[in-house]
Amino acid sequence: MHSSRFNPTSHALSREFQLREAVLFLFCDPLWMEYTRLMHLSKKEWQALLHWLDTSGLALYFFDRLRELDLLEMLPAPVVARLQQNLADNIERMDEMFVESVAIQHRFKEAEISYAVLKGFSLWPTSVPKLEFRSQLDLDFLVAEECAAEARRILEDIGYRLHVSDGRHLDFTADEARTSSLRDLYKPGMGRSAELHIEAVCPGRPSILSRTEDLFFRGVSMPVLPPIDLFLGQGLHLYKHVCSQFSRAAHVIEFRRHVISRSEDDAFWSKLQQQASGDQTACIRLGLVTRLITRVMGRFAPEALTCFTVDQLPATANLWVEMYGRRSVLATFPGSKLYLLLEKELECNGLPAKRSLWKALVPRRLPSSISCAVRGESLRARLRRHRRQFFYILFRLRFSTLEGIRFLRESFLWRQYRNGLSQ
Repeated sequence: MHSSRFNPTSHALSREFQLREAVLFLFCDPLWMEYTRLMHLSKKEWQALLHWLDTSGLALYFFDRLRELDLLEMLPAPVVARLQQNLADNIERMDEMFVESVAIQHRFKEAEISYAVLKGFSLWPTSVPKLEFRSQLDLDFLVAEECAAEARRILEDIGYRLHVSDGRHLDFTADEARTSSLRDLYKPGMGRSAELHIEAVCPGRPSILSRTEDLFFRGVSMPVLPPIDLFLGQGLHLYKHVCSQFSRAAHVIEFRRHVISRSEDDAFWSKLQQQASGDQTACIRLGLVTRLITRVMGRFAPEALTCFTVDQLPATANLWVEMYGRRSVLATFPGSKLYLLLEKELECNGLPAKRSLWKALVPRRLPSSISCAVRGESLRARLRRHRRQFFYILFRLRFSTLEGIRFLRESFLWRQYRNGLSQ
């Protein structure tokens, strides 16, 4: 524990953040009474909260949880109607995505591509028992390095095109125009997107794709990662988002569900510890996200997990969680740059930053395009697309400027509290 002199007091949360926190408390068992903050909100407060629920991926999870608790009466009728329509749209959308995934996998199997389904459908049923309530944006596949070129050809053959290439990660979009409105987030027919993650095979270590398991979902068999690798992948994916400008709170709920579902499975935690023992950075990453969720939603992880993850965290990581953890999880898009304080500290523990501090604070290039050209695009549509991109650039410029100033201010306070750890 920190001394009283240097133990940072929790930053007081604004009313807006308190309402978001109350949403997360709804998912606690037993139920925390803080959920009553959500009663009697104004129309403006509901609009702001719904915006966060959409961007965080929690809107439909929130709706489903209120139905389970028989608390829907606390929502205004227009909010209930809106969420019911979102659910109806999302059911149809997820059906479309499932059909699309099956079609892609059929082509992969015909071409004898070694692959596994990542995230999304592979999280059923442990982390996501009801997939129709999940806000899913794309389809993800892990493919063997020697199959990457053929997998790319297949995606391009069925209408996808490469949008972003970042090392071992290829991001594809179909040639439909992408929506730029949250109102269409749940609607079927929204622009298709798929990602290929190319497996990195280390010498002397067997390929993870050599030990995939079959998941039977809606009568279809699809290869997924084995339980330990699935858990590791989910936890490390959450860590990656925590160490970025914006992380969706839905990922927190899903990972928390996964941990709780295995809380009594000592054999699982023993195997996980054995597999992660050779990678101390993986233990730190898992410890960080577990500690963060505990900070926001209370204790949930068994000692069999925390003993080799949370208990191994450096003091500075615990300090960052205390100071900024809640604001990190409760932030709305586009987030903040306070994660850079954590990233810089963890470099000392063998976790390199994705890029230098100044490159992260001061972008050197324009952001990626937020919408794609379509075949036969009219001049008017092209101008509208360029206009959206222009205002998006201004939006990102404003964000970088304000967050850069905020980071400099917070870094001064951070140094004070950090230095206090050694006193």
